[in-house]
Amino acid sequence: MQPRNMSMSGVVDLAAVKAAGEAKAKAEQARAEAAKRAGEAGEAGPSAGAVPPSALVIDVDEAGFERDVLQLSAEVPVVLDFWAEWCQPCKQLSPLLERLITEANGRLVLAKIDVDANQMLMQQFQIQGIPAVFAVVAGQVLPLFQGVVPEQQIRETFAQLVQVAEDRFGIIGIEVDPDAEGAAPAASAADEIPAGPYDALLEAAVVALDAGDLGGAVQAYKNVLADDPGNTEAKLGLAQAELLARVQHMNPQAVRAAAAENPRDPAAQIAAADLDLVGGHVEDAFGRLVDTVRVTFGEDRDAVRLRLLELFEVIGADDPRVSAARTALARVLF
Repeated sequence: MQPRNMSMSGVVDLAAVKAAGEAKAKAEQARAEAAKRAGEAGEAGPSAGAVPPSALVIDVDEAGFERDVLQLSAEVPVVLDFWAEWCQPCKQLSPLLERLITEANGRLVLAKIDVDANQMLMQQFQIQGIPAVFAVVAGQVLPLFQGVVPEQQIRETFAQLVQVAEDRFGIIGIEVDPDAEGAAPAASAADEIPAGPYDALLEAAVVALDAGDLGGAVQAYKNVLADDPGNTEAKLGLAQAELLARVQHMNPQAVRAAAAENPRDPAAQIAAADLDLVGGHVEDAFGRLVDTVRVTFGEDRDAVRLRLLELFEVIGADDPRVSAARTALARVLF
């Protein structure tokens, strides 16, 4: 696990961050100052200067990256989770990352970055697909992994990250006080929102997805749509679950090789487009299928067009990439 500097021209400059020895001194100074302030304020006990568990998982944008990631990385390793709302694998990985970060009890912090809202950060980190996970320690970037990986592998990676931070930079993390969380106000009757008629079925679908039961999720969404064909949440969830089910047992190398060798084969291009989308390459998936529509006819063309429409459902009609692809599709059809 070797750290590297990364140029962040236009956002921040990682090369300008202090070197490892200075980072160690800075971290020690920050801890000493926090302890001093806590003493002057009359605080005592293990919670002095500590943060609540909720502070271990934060949302970060381009404007706050230097403060929330670079500066904080002098005190605790910051794990970066690049995700997007439309990315179903992200929804599997992110809760696992949050749980493991919380279990680390201050040895790590998780910074979640929505790539759709932070395109410059995505470009500067050279993100090729999501989910993608990096770490920043004392201003140094360490690529960790891309895609959904087994929990044990993540645990081992995090353990190495903590060890590197301590051995190389003298960074031991931040103190966590479980009692520092503010008590949530009791909800009044006026605040309670009645559950919708399909909330239980939609929740069952989400639970099935989280458990990897794609067949169960597909059926739960279909149950909603059987009674309410226009239910937007169910339509989106069904499209995502069916996509994941299709790619679940694919061999990515074989699928991509077949697509490269057979550019006019609709089945090969459809399979590759599914993989493109799951990997976060939305425009590549759309472009591949539009190009295939252009060179196919009859039933083959219809099959490709219908799959493209299904992938539009996965991303959502309001996404500008969907609008652009719809325009491109119209041009080749008419």
